[in-house]
Amino acid sequence: MPDARRRPPSSTDVAALAGVSQKTVSRVLNGEPYVTEEVRERVLAAARELGYRRNTAARALHLGRFHRIGVASIGSSLYGPSSLLVALERQARQIGYAFAVAYAGEGAGVMNAVESLLAQGVDAIVVSDPIDPLDDPINGGQELHIDADVPVLSFRPIPGLAGPRVVVTGASGVEAGRQATEHLLGLGHATVWHVAGPHRWPAARDRARGWREALAAAGAPEPPAQEGDWTPASGYAAGRVLAADPRVTAVFVANDDMAIGVLRALAEAGRAVPDEVSVVGMDDIPAAAYLSPPLTTIRQDFEAIARHGLALLAAEIERSPGEPGDPRDSGKPRESAEPAEPAEPEPGKPREPGERAEPRQHAEPGEPAGLPPHLVVRRSTAPPAKP
Repeated sequence: MPDARRRPPSSTDVAALAGVSQKTVSRVLNGEPYVTEEVRERVLAAARELGYRRNTAARALHLGRFHRIGVASIGSSLYGPSSLLVALERQARQIGYAFAVAYAGEGAGVMNAVESLLAQGVDAIVVSDPIDPLDDPINGGQELHIDADVPVLSFRPIPGLAGPRVVVTGASGVEAGRQATEHLLGLGHATVWHVAGPHRWPAARDRARGWREALAAAGAPEPPAQEGDWTPASGYAAGRVLAADPRVTAVFVANDDMAIGVLRALAEAGRAVPDEVSVVGMDDIPAAAYLSPPLTTIRQDFEAIARHGLALLAAEIERSPGEPGDPRDSGKPRESAEPAEPAEPEPGKPREPGERAEPRQHAEPGEPAGLPPHLVVRRSTAPPAKP
């Protein structure tokens, strides 16, 4: 029978089982950099095996930290934002942080969510709210200024976002729009039409910007964009407009859900995909490979994006005021200068037969460095039909 009086395991026990120093255990559990992935996994495995739990209350009193990361979110059920939220929680726990979410629902703004997180006690905040705060009626059209001495991470530049410790990183929507458009132009299409997301979403504006830049670089004409609201119904409405125009031979749609609607509208109008019209989506939702035809799309590695962002947050938490690189002197968001890494398929999401990925590694000057999306080519794109 187990001894009920047996002492709980300590960090010293974890270090002994993992074969590392107690300092290394501390670094791993604090999410500090400069620890190899093999050592990190060995320490976390030892902690799990022993059932080790840190005394977070005592730690908070001693260090003035809570070892908790908060996320301010609108609680979107869309594939991209929800996948990133799940990845953030998984990665936070991997580096030893608790995870708290505050939702900016009806009648409340992003700042209300931030204030709620600060009241709970957090060491850093992720602003995953994808809506421009200056255009958001929920936020009252107020500039988003984080006046708190904790690091704040945003996965894309948000107009009005400012504070003493703001870091901007993430995958580039501009690059995604560029990749999709360049793929279609490279197949020989004279130009590419676009079904955009809502303009007040920075993600939608980024993807539209990439589309425009690719057209301009190729000297292709820029057709008028259709605007949707991320749903299949809005994609269907836009698709009906496009299907009625015989000049349309290639369409970049800002997300896969809207692309489903576009495919339905084209089919109803008798415009065969890809024989008459090629379609590229964005996100690589689980259903994308099983549509008819399977959808060419842009995939984002949300696990890698979350891991990269939280590594930056952990480093900012450890950074002391006045250290080189400390952004508090300027009060302006600091852009990540980390090099981009090749994007790989998400865990548990193998590449389907016949699809190929085309990663892009560069970031444009002035854009936050991050993890590039990559093109997954399936059977919804082809060269234009010969006259």
